[in-house]
Amino acid sequence: MKKISLLPLVLLITNFALCQAATNIDSLGNHVGEKVTVCNKVYGTKFLEQANKQPTFLNLGAAYPDSPLIVVIFGDDRKNFNQAPEIMYDEKEICVTGEIKEFKGKPEIIVDNPDEIVIKK
Repeated sequence: MKKISLLPLVLLITNFALCQAATNIDSLGNHVGEKVTVCNKVYGTKFLEQANKQPTFLNLGAAYPDSPLIVVIFGDDRKNFNQAPEIMYDEKEICVTGEIKEFKGKPEIIVDNPDEIVIKK
């Protein structure tokens, strides 16, 4: 009986899944509802500890209020991160993967675990 090696097939599928092309940060309005990867610099962060759902905001591409993308991490998900997200990602070049949503006319990605954000070296 012949042995069938699944390793090449698994590697091919994994490689395809991980090779999602980065979406340009200036065209995110055209991708609402789509899962995308966006890479850019974090130009400021804010943790609103006293606010409803305790959101943390990461402003990509420019400082607030001009940032073309806001990454949101809610308080219940902060426990998933090794360090406070507003410290860990501030002023870093990152790639974030998630669904583009629109909040008050601006694109955002809601993140619930650190696997969705990669710090570029």
